[in-house]
Amino acid sequence: MLVNRKAIEKYLNKWQDILRLRDWDIVIKIVKTKWRKSGDIKIDLEDKKAVLLVNHKPKCTNLEELVIHELLHLKVYRMDQMLESFLSIIFGEKEDDPKREFAYTQFMMVLESTVEDLTKGYLSAEGSQKSLSFGRLKEPIDVEIRGNCKFDHNIDKGDRK
Repeated sequence: MLVNRKAIEKYLNKWQDILRLRDWDIVIKIVKTKWRKSGDIKIDLEDKKAVLLVNHKPKCTNLEELVIHELLHLKVYRMDQMLESFLSIIFGEKEDDPKREFAYTQFMMVLESTVEDLTKGYLSAEGSQKSLSFGRLKEPIDVEIRGNCKFDHNIDKGDRK
């Protein structure tokens, strides 16, 4: 799937209002080089500016889901940074310290799963009929089942509960 800038702008405008982020200046940058992520957001807290990075060929097949997910990272960014600082105070700055690495990995897993759960909740509350993206699972499924053959996108048509 190739991205559509106008769709991203539409979702950004819609969700900035819903998430009460209208006081932020957010611009979109389409990443046209090979990149492992579907999206990311770079944040300047002091100036309330952010750049929403979107892969031109994202693994995520639902652009609205991608935009909400990244905006939620913006919404919780202060807490994210506070907890990362707290981990550094407790475990130090050495990234190769097993205790720090364990705590940081656990924190990132909880952060990502929380942001993803909130994203799904917002989509559901808005009555979205679009399938959730299972794009991150494409490669592991292809390798596991068929040894790198094409992904069956019918998995995206599962129930949304």
